[in-house]
Amino acid sequence: MSSVAGEFMTETLEYDGGRQVTAYVPATAAEAVVFAGDGHLIPSWAAALEAADLPPTMIVGAHRVADETLRLHEYSPGRSTAAFAFDPHRFAAHETFFVEDVRRWAATRLAVGLPAGRTAVFGVSAGAELALAMGLRHPDVYGTVLCASPGAGYQPPATLPDRLPRTYLVAGTEEPFFLANATRWADALREAGGDVVMAERAGSHGNTLWNHEFPLMVAWAFGH
Repeated sequence: MSSVAGEFMTETLEYDGGRQVTAYVPATAAEAVVFAGDGHLIPSWAAALEAADLPPTMIVGAHRVADETLRLHEYSPGRSTAAFAFDPHRFAAHETFFVEDVRRWAATRLAVGLPAGRTAVFGVSAGAELALAMGLRHPDVYGTVLCASPGAGYQPPATLPDRLPRTYLVAGTEEPFFLANATRWADALREAGGDVVMAERAGSHGNTLWNHEFPLMVAWAFGH
């Protein structure tokens, strides 16, 4: 993990035979919290937030399953196609884990329970599909969705909910597939009356693009 003022904490919860959760706990009381999938990766980006002099922000990341196919089943409520059959039961089980178990752990173990206006859900690639799904399905919990280079397994439904989270999307000019997906979501959310930022950056699919954009996303969501 990078050098930061706060501390990292990892524990194993009971879901799926034992699934780890890693949190970055800032040195002073958190004024905002970001929940994310891919918890082996995202909390380590806390250093980028601290370097940007943002409000103290806790990052709570649920670790992914090792199998990439199972990860897609957990992260996306997409419709099955001829090429890929999504598992709605696995998605539902992971949704309960992510929304209820992980948040309960954060509230009891880390003493963080902020309102939706100070709570975001963040993801990259397939994890961005998870962020969109959780934000749209639980806007009372996650007031903001931070979405980088979303995959296409989950696409905008024909009818979006009446209540929409604020949404910041980003994708790179060298990842046209993911840029098209991000643009599709931005257009759909705007048409439904959502508060949307769509950022197109020079770059390709990967941590360099995402780590650079993460502080800008959090500043938009929670900046002073």
